[in-house]
Amino acid sequence: MLTLDTVYQASFVLKEVARNTDLIRAPRMFPSDEVYLKTENLQTTGSFKVRGAYYRISRLSDDQKRKGVIACSAGNHAQGVALAASRQGIDAVICIPEGAPISKVEATRAYGAAVELVKGVYDDAYSRAIEIMKETGRTMIHPFNDPDVIAGQGTIGLEILNQLPDVDNVIVPVGGGGLIAGMAFTMKLLKPSIKVYGVQAAGAPSMVNSIHDHKIEELASVSTISDGIAVKCPGDLTYSLVDKYVDDVVSVTDDETAVAILSMMETQKLVSEGAGAVAVAAALFHRIPLKGKTVCLVSGGNIDVTILSRVINRALIKQGRLADITVELIDKPGQLVEVSSIIAGAGANVVGVFHDKTGNEKQLNNCTLRVTMETRDFSHINEIKSRLSAAGFQFVGEGR
Repeated sequence: MLTLDTVYQASFVLKEVARNTDLIRAPRMFPSDEVYLKTENLQTTGSFKVRGAYYRISRLSDDQKRKGVIACSAGNHAQGVALAASRQGIDAVICIPEGAPISKVEATRAYGAAVELVKGVYDDAYSRAIEIMKETGRTMIHPFNDPDVIAGQGTIGLEILNQLPDVDNVIVPVGGGGLIAGMAFTMKLLKPSIKVYGVQAAGAPSMVNSIHDHKIEELASVSTISDGIAVKCPGDLTYSLVDKYVDDVVSVTDDETAVAILSMMETQKLVSEGAGAVAVAAALFHRIPLKGKTVCLVSGGNIDVTILSRVINRALIKQGRLADITVELIDKPGQLVEVSSIIAGAGANVVGVFHDKTGNEKQLNNCTLRVTMETRDFSHINEIKSRLSAAGFQFVGEGR
């Protein structure tokens, strides 16, 4: 049973392992609104998941502890289970989708758990974990559909209410729903007037669809940079709690999530993974009304550094700060210099040039020049295009 007493008990147990993470205001990101960031990306193991995992494992019987635990995860729950099990001297096996970031896989192993990589996504890893549970008698530590796990995640709600008692809105990332279920349950019982909103990736909207259609729905597939919330189907327990206590669940695109990741890095000096940034993205792109005091939960910071540069580039393009233009030139000396001079004169920075001299069927003495440049915004890009057009240059394609 999930009760407030259980959440308070979880808070007491977690004092020995979890940080009381900072709540910081973000005025540069939200100059017109009072928005705060709850920095669970700075939590032990780099995400909130350690809360639910540790509390669940602390409740195991001696016999269950001897047999060990099994879990499935895209990475963050895996690290939470691995740390919790090692702290309590329990053997742990974690099934992880093979596409999970290598950094998360290696971190899980570093915390002392055995890892089995499974082809597919989270749901495939879950099926394999169930097989191992039946074969070995290990206890399944579910990442979201478990009352003790939900209670552990609910402790974040207690912290926010202690840090900002007059909070009006809380925006929470949603995968399977354990985090928002625990937080909404806790905060609504303690402060019924509060608004709790969930956010999913547009490429994995299982809870969005389920809540809006008033029944649990399973997706055929998921595709998003937010691997930590790429879940095909919410749990029955989490769905019922979200349906009862959450005001709405919305979605954001990967481009919007990328912008949120970059904005937090530039303005708050915080590193977030995709799943951790969706709440901020929803606030930045006005998916949710920001009336009064709003808290965005930054749920994790374990982004794979190998995709970070791609995420940043995607965000720069979305903001009009990185652009490609392709112009047609007559193949003669001085053309490249003229184009570069016009771009530099407009205050942009050229970072890449590709000169194609193959020409075209109609004008064999023509060539094309593709230029990648750093710009201020979309109006700046349009200004550069206008200057090039005025100088007689013609564009090929739309650019980006």
